[in-house]
Amino acid sequence: MSEFKSEFLNIMLERGFYNQCTNIEGFDAYLYECEKTEKPAVGYLGSDPTGDSLHVGHIVPLMMLRWFQRCGHKPIALVGGATARIGDPSGKDKLRPFLDEATLAHNIEGLKKSFSKFLKFGDGANDALMVDNWDWFKNVNYLEFLRDIGTCYSVNRMLTMDSVKSRLDREQPMSFLEFNYMLLQGYDFCVLMQKYGCRAQIAGSDQWGNITSGTELGRRKYDAELFGFTSPIITDASGKKMGKSEGNAVWINEDKLSSYDYYQYFRNIGDTEVGKCLRIYTDLPMSEVRRLEALQDQEINEAKKILAFEATKICRGEAEAQAARDTAVKTFEQGGAGGELPTVAAAAGDGILDVFVNIGFCASKGEARRLIKQGGLKLNDAAVSDENYRLQPADFEGGRAKIALGKKKFGIINAR
Repeated sequence: MSEFKSEFLNIMLERGFYNQCTNIEGFDAYLYECEKTEKPAVGYLGSDPTGDSLHVGHIVPLMMLRWFQRCGHKPIALVGGATARIGDPSGKDKLRPFLDEATLAHNIEGLKKSFSKFLKFGDGANDALMVDNWDWFKNVNYLEFLRDIGTCYSVNRMLTMDSVKSRLDREQPMSFLEFNYMLLQGYDFCVLMQKYGCRAQIAGSDQWGNITSGTELGRRKYDAELFGFTSPIITDASGKKMGKSEGNAVWINEDKLSSYDYYQYFRNIGDTEVGKCLRIYTDLPMSEVRRLEALQDQEINEAKKILAFEATKICRGEAEAQAARDTAVKTFEQGGAGGELPTVAAAAGDGILDVFVNIGFCASKGEARRLIKQGGLKLNDAAVSDENYRLQPADFEGGRAKIALGKKKFGIINAR
């Protein structure tokens, strides 16, 4: 039996996306009316261009916006060309470094690419729209902003927000610049309401303070009800945030991470996370999700393969997902070396430490030495035991050699 009247909220609840909402009954009624009249609701997700790609940790709200569009509603993807100049203090201990104009422009293009993998952009009624808040902030008069917007905020209340309170509790300094961030995000929400009829903001739970900054401004200044809807922060069984792999972000854009490595991230998900990830990171119907998450023992590996394929298909396309799956089969099940593995060029006489650093498996020679002592690095399926080992002609078969970090990360040395 459905708990909500709107299709979108029922999907959010069933798939594990629902964490918190400013007014769940009102949001449900708004969405239901839009669905019934086939007039799209409008909601947005914002990302500051502090990097040139989103990563797996950002996919949860992205998938929420994807389902929002699939239910007939109109998503807005906002890139924070203005707010990136300040930096969101949420979860941070210090001020973000300032970015120059060229870097910001480059990063914005990268975020557009990331958004486009999950949303359909165009001119249709519920096609996604991309906007940059620099367009309305670049000409804002500071005194007018303080008078018109600043008077709607209570410093007492702002000090209770997690992004501020946790920073002060840790006795970490917060600049006045950062303290202004929630005002700017609140203003974004109201500008989107006025320009595009946007009444919902979708985000992760760490953005709750910034979201309510917008809903409160809408109520106080414009007498309008805006809705904030958040997802939980997705963690693995150990409590670690999803999206990190051996200390590195699992990037969405292919120029930052190969499709094979993206596939392998999901293929190596822990057994207890399979059902949760199938719900959140794929479009599979819930009947199929329930079938797959019920598999036990060795059969759970089949569910992981489907998870990896479906997640990669959304992000990189079906052809790339198929190529990544074929490489994994050849590497792990047939004992060969698939064509999509990362590669490095080396010659007989090159040191083994340099090889593992150059391919990106180790950040430094010191890290490579530690892994060798632990038996974690392999050359042609044999553990490397000598940190001073230099490649030999016999290591190359057909001009190639295989190296591995642990049991799950493989690469190819091409003879130079």
